[in-house]
Amino acid sequence: MTNISSNTQTTKTIRVLVVEDEYILAINLQESLESLGYRVVDIADSAEAAIEKANKLRPNLILMDIRLRGEMDGIQAAEHIWNRLQIPVIYVTGHSDKSTVERATLTLPFGYILKPVREQELYVAIQTALNRYEREQFLSSVLRGMGDGVIVVDPQLRVKYLNQAGEALTGWRLDEAKDQMLDDVFQLIDEQTQLRVENPIIWAFQQETTIYLSDRILLIAKDGTKIPVADSATLLRDNNGAITGAVMVFRDDTQRRLTEERNLAAERTRKLEMQITELQLLNQLKVDLLAATSHEMRTPLSNIKMTISLLENILDQQEIGQLEASSKLESVSCYLGILRSECERELNLVDDLLKMRIIDADMYPLELTSIQLQLWLPHIAEGFQELAQAKQQILELNIHPDLPPLISDLSILTQIVSELLNNACKYTPPQEQITVTVHLVQNPTSIINQDTQIPSFQITISNSGVEIPSNEQSRIFEPFYRIPNRNTTEQPPISNLIKKIPISSTWQPSGAGLGLALVKKLVKYIQGTIAVTSAQGWTSFTVQLPLTLSLERSS
Repeated sequence: MTNISSNTQTTKTIRVLVVEDEYILAINLQESLESLGYRVVDIADSAEAAIEKANKLRPNLILMDIRLRGEMDGIQAAEHIWNRLQIPVIYVTGHSDKSTVERATLTLPFGYILKPVREQELYVAIQTALNRYEREQFLSSVLRGMGDGVIVVDPQLRVKYLNQAGEALTGWRLDEAKDQMLDDVFQLIDEQTQLRVENPIIWAFQQETTIYLSDRILLIAKDGTKIPVADSATLLRDNNGAITGAVMVFRDDTQRRLTEERNLAAERTRKLEMQITELQLLNQLKVDLLAATSHEMRTPLSNIKMTISLLENILDQQEIGQLEASSKLESVSCYLGILRSECERELNLVDDLLKMRIIDADMYPLELTSIQLQLWLPHIAEGFQELAQAKQQILELNIHPDLPPLISDLSILTQIVSELLNNACKYTPPQEQITVTVHLVQNPTSIINQDTQIPSFQITISNSGVEIPSNEQSRIFEPFYRIPNRNTTEQPPISNLIKKIPISSTWQPSGAGLGLALVKKLVKYIQGTIAVTSAQGWTSFTVQLPLTLSLERSS
């Protein structure tokens, strides 16, 4: 043998078991190994002795002769030792016939050296075997430590490897599953139909790509247990690209499915709670609406009922001749006017309630148009001039003639301004003033960038002679809210008119209490704001609107 000296620390730590039935060859092999720096822990001359010493001494490597004394040969001993102890084996033999080589190859040895052995060849074989073993052990350690199961098959679908997680999930040990057909070890069924489904590894071979298992698949373990699994299969190839097998990674999908079901249940519960909350809110809104509108609806209906009684009284008086014809006609005309006004009041209340409902549902249709405020506002105010003059009020407009057009909804804007002018006329004492002022103002788009300005309109409707207490201003836009003890020019209750027939004045019903609440909703709907100020004998409502209503909002 050629002598190769080695002083590396690595070889000195390698413990080798020599299995050789010819004593002289065994001693020569021991001397060669020790000269290379390896440590020979013992020599065995039979397969049975090799298995016993391997179990006891746990060497790092075994040099195994194939032809040995006894009933077992070295190939059988090597297979047994690898399957039980995972100790790498290098065959050292003088036999190279086809039958022996084929049998030895099936055990996947870490080397095959023909006698006579040269030290250089021995050294290369040992180091190559140890490097391969280290890589395989590292990979095996990774696979064993994986939480997912791993199963490897050859192109004939025979199981070649199963990691610990795979053993736990399938119920098969590696030594039991090895060389078994895949369908015997890894059976899959559809969770819903309970029928067998084709293994994704088969699809991987057929399509030569990675295949993912469809949802709701169960693995039938060895003991019949059904386990929800999710997995994928991909092919294995050698350095030349040839397919050498396939590997499937699978995992117990129970926890994920439980989490998914819990999340779905939580989502359903959340939606149900939202629906219950919405129903409760809706019921509360109904209760609040009934509570708030009961008085508003009761008053006109009571007035209508009282008016009917008055008309019946007139007819009774006519029958006994106690009422002159002119007085009768004047009274009937007055009370018919009351009936008409109260009916209109009820209809307006219902219309306003419906309109507020549509706005809250964000379903009020918008129609954008170009509005010249300097032409449009005087036209609107003209309809209130007669009312103001009848009450000895002064109505003035202050509008710059060169204002740019306002792009907004004309119908909504008309309703906003009309309601504010109607309130001003209703609550302004005689000889006092009502003014309508329009300004174009510049507003910074953000606090950070004060240089960028967005123009907007301010429409202010003010009236003198009346103030709103500061503690009431925050509630003035609430539905059906009235300021206590407010001085108005409203008609006294109709019950007081029974004693005063005929009525010489025109009946003017009080508002339904929805006007300002609806105005605020309408202003917000066209992207504006409204504010009220009241001081020094003046009350002002200021509406600020964007110069152009955005298309996104109108759609």
